[in-house]
Amino acid sequence: MHKHPTPYKTALITGASSGIGQALAHHFAQDGYLLVLAARSVAKMQALADDLQQQFKVQVIVIGADLETDAGAAQLHADIQARGIVLSALVNNAGYGAFGEFKDTALRSELAMMQLNMNTVVVLSKLFLPDLLATRGKILNTASTAAFQPGPYMAVYYATKAFVLSFSEALASELEDTGVTVTALCPGPTASGFQDKAQLGNSALIKGKKLPTSKEVAALGYRAMQRGQRVYIPGFMNWAMAQSMRFTPRNLATKVVKILTRPLA
Repeated sequence: MHKHPTPYKTALITGASSGIGQALAHHFAQDGYLLVLAARSVAKMQALADDLQQQFKVQVIVIGADLETDAGAAQLHADIQARGIVLSALVNNAGYGAFGEFKDTALRSELAMMQLNMNTVVVLSKLFLPDLLATRGKILNTASTAAFQPGPYMAVYYATKAFVLSFSEALASELEDTGVTVTALCPGPTASGFQDKAQLGNSALIKGKKLPTSKEVAALGYRAMQRGQRVYIPGFMNWAMAQSMRFTPRNLATKVVKILTRPLA
């Protein structure tokens, strides 16, 4: 069966139950996108879907998906295909971090994090690319300022975000003549559920600091995606820090991050 692109704009947002993903959903809905929200917290997403449908009169579909499992991303793609939906935007936003010394952190949690933060991004990008080529669509991948240097006390998390940034930039380059754009959104520490899950409350990185909100980061990231910007770092200080890392010896950069991230008594 030959599939025709859906006549209206349609976006899939992973990790849409809270934080930046939830805030991004508002921007897409406001612009009239049909939305597919995917995460494990179906009840939270359904409440968001009801709110968006009422506020913006757009259709919002909620799909429960466990993207930390090997088959989760492919299953999500199959569920969306089965509904005859063709995407014009893919937002790979689901992800989490873990704080602590590598010798102490749980391997199972880290492998699940690698699955979610990296493998799921690759699988969904690969499987939905035919849709996006047909609709000249957009990909938004949530990376982090963590992508620009190694991160002691969050060694695996920082490495996953370096992967997302590198993959996004390379894919954007491959697709530059197709009409499909890829944007890596690289926020610094943001007030969201992320810190609680990563147990970061005791880190020098965020303790006692006023952080930008998920809403602020999402608004800037959404605009960067619509512009087709390849890498977007919200906040001048975050941008300056990321740029300075390019000229800082690796050992020194790692030492700086170690001091900034260290656990506080």
